[in-house]
Amino acid sequence: MNGEEEFFDAVTGFDSDNSSGEFSEANQRVTGVIHVDTSKSNGIGKVGERPPQENGLQKHRTSLPAPMFTRSDFSVWSILKKCIGLELSKITMPIAFNEPLSFLQRITEYMEHVYLIHKASRQPQPLDRMQSVAAFAVSAVASQWERTGKPFNPLLGETYELIREDLGFRFISEQVSHHPPISAFYSEGLSQDFLFHGSIYPKLKFWGKSVEAEPRGTITLELLKHDEAYTWTNPTCCVHNVIIGKLWIEQYGTVEILNHRTGDKCVLHFRPCGLFGKELHKVEGHIQDRSKKKLFMIYGKWTECLWGIDPVAYESFKKQERRGDHLRKGRPMDNSSEKADGDVVDAVPEVQETVQVIPGSKLLWRVNTRPPNSAQMYNFTSFTVSLNELETGMEKILAPTDCRLRPDIRGMENGNMDLASQEKERLEEKQREARRERAKEEAEWQTRWFHQGSNPYTGTPDWLYTGGYFERDFSGCPDIY
Repeated sequence: MNGEEEFFDAVTGFDSDNSSGEFSEANQRVTGVIHVDTSKSNGIGKVGERPPQENGLQKHRTSLPAPMFTRSDFSVWSILKKCIGLELSKITMPIAFNEPLSFLQRITEYMEHVYLIHKASRQPQPLDRMQSVAAFAVSAVASQWERTGKPFNPLLGETYELIREDLGFRFISEQVSHHPPISAFYSEGLSQDFLFHGSIYPKLKFWGKSVEAEPRGTITLELLKHDEAYTWTNPTCCVHNVIIGKLWIEQYGTVEILNHRTGDKCVLHFRPCGLFGKELHKVEGHIQDRSKKKLFMIYGKWTECLWGIDPVAYESFKKQERRGDHLRKGRPMDNSSEKADGDVVDAVPEVQETVQVIPGSKLLWRVNTRPPNSAQMYNFTSFTVSLNELETGMEKILAPTDCRLRPDIRGMENGNMDLASQEKERLEEKQREARRERAKEEAEWQTRWFHQGSNPYTGTPDWLYTGGYFERDFSGCPDIY
């Protein structure tokens, strides 16, 4: 891992390598170092007040304890120009570029539209199941829209659990490797209808004005009632203007979802925005059977919605559309502003009109509306707002390695940036010291909840859930905070 990747990991929300090392694997519970102000952190009321119940289910908070810290006083370039001649990997980024979540919590955002998995499980026909699975795969990246804050890099051994009875799933993740950084996750339906698991380790490339994260790691969804498994890899994500200008994100590349039982495949093309931004956010693709016959067409935007239609109707509509384009008079290109900012920044494409719905299409998925105060909360969705919620007494049942107990993230969430920065530095020094101690003893790090193996469907290297987390024996957990 080179210095450019390490630095630009710090700029973006991608968890690549960094120079902060690893941390203590001492088998001790955390004592006296968690500075948690539960009166602020639960975001729902006074100390000791239980969250409101609605229809017997827990009601989650709807806002963060403190508004987003302004980044207007910071720029990556202002930091870089002061560090000319220094080793790139040694540059420390201000915490103002972060968002108050760990990368493990970011991964959990895959589950926001988990209803699509439940829907797939209920469908009797494999074609209908693939449609819902495809919609779920697209929905999993929707929360990244306008999310330019960097999540905190997980510490080695850090974990995150989430149980949502109202959404019918439970989820556990662990940072299983530091060189290279790998995050493993496992989720299961509370009604035993699905398993969802995988490992994430994006490969970063720096292109001067942008950072591109090529996804690595297989994502697997098992629909247990149908004895079916689907595998895919996420699209490439690119963050523009990391040095100067307004940050903006696009997703592009081809995602192939394979049903290993039937041989059906869904091929989705996430379109790059193009020269004039006409393709921004667009997703187009199809479902084909084992003999590559197209069974269903899919189109939409990963930021908005996904639609599907029969191939014959789709081709008929496209033929009419092309005929209409041919008859229209061509508009001369306006080159007046082409070079205005081109040499310095990648111009932010204007958001195009919403998806043009072809008559006869059916809606596969629509993004959840973000809360009205989302812009003041790092552009979080309602689901995301609840991820770092720490109810009174919860720390007694969580693993001591859970993200919610990280004092730097908690400090930032509560608006105490000084405390957050101090705690971040303390944790980084702690993991460096632990790494040195382990090197002296020639000891290898042992993961707790996941182990290396092969994906049972693709045969590729993967991290598999060992089991046992929810039995809550945390006596051997490392002291990382």
